[in-house]
Amino acid sequence: MDWTVGTLGLGLGAIGIYVASARPYKSKESVANSYDEWTADGILEFYWGEHIHLGHYGNPPVAKNFIQAKVDFVHEMVKWGNLPKGGKLLDVGCGIGGSSRILARDYGYAVTGISISPKQIERAKELTPADLPVQFLVDDAMAMSFPDNTFDVVWCIEAGPHMPDKQQFARELMRVLKPGGVLVVADWNQRDDRQVPLNWWERIVMRQLLDQWSHPSFASIEEFAAALEATGMVEGAVITADWTAETLPSWWDSVWQGVARPEGLLKFGVPGFIKAMREVPTMLLMWLGFGSGLCRFGMFRAQKKLS
Repeated sequence: MDWTVGTLGLGLGAIGIYVASARPYKSKESVANSYDEWTADGILEFYWGEHIHLGHYGNPPVAKNFIQAKVDFVHEMVKWGNLPKGGKLLDVGCGIGGSSRILARDYGYAVTGISISPKQIERAKELTPADLPVQFLVDDAMAMSFPDNTFDVVWCIEAGPHMPDKQQFARELMRVLKPGGVLVVADWNQRDDRQVPLNWWERIVMRQLLDQWSHPSFASIEEFAAALEATGMVEGAVITADWTAETLPSWWDSVWQGVARPEGLLKFGVPGFIKAMREVPTMLLMWLGFGSGLCRFGMFRAQKKLS
């Protein structure tokens, strides 16, 4: 067999397996099941640590330890959001509790972390010292179990793409805030296609980014800011920022972890290694999306009206 033809065949076969093993959004249960699986096998935690979100590398970006960049992201988000210390904080989409523990330990919050994944909540509890004022609950961010006006701060990192109705999500985030309370959100967004429509290859890439990690849709920064303001609960205007440059190195670093930490192969064996490698194409597509302007990393700050 011609080497070039054989290589192309293997490449197309690998892409075919990747596409066929997609995890498209079907319901909130499909999101919960995906995160349960990622948490139970331990592979994501091994490579990404206790923070299942991107890191902050500065602007212009500088080389950083992958895990430290994630810790830095939490502190930079607190600073950017101009958050007051202390009070009751809700961490929406808390993962395995990395941000919740920093917010309680370093900023004096009484934290409630929620996730739709029972396995994530179980693991978050295991990792959290008993003396920290943190509790974790299984809850649905689209219909939270908390009364109106419960929290001084609502915090959310990279949960929005899993929400099928962005307007309902925005209402829930604002609803549970106390009057005068602050919402701060960090999220994956797409370019505003009302201004510049997606071209043919961008539509293909976006479809894969949605289907591979159980996302119904990405909102643009402009669309989600408008959704928050449309709740009628925001004092003034929503403040936004674009942190694409600050977070972009995370995607290459996440892929590099598999090379830099070969002990993962010993820990999880060949099946675990193959499972981890199955995520690499999506990470590279994310790098392409964010690096080309198809995707943007949006920051949002909103204060709830006093009355």
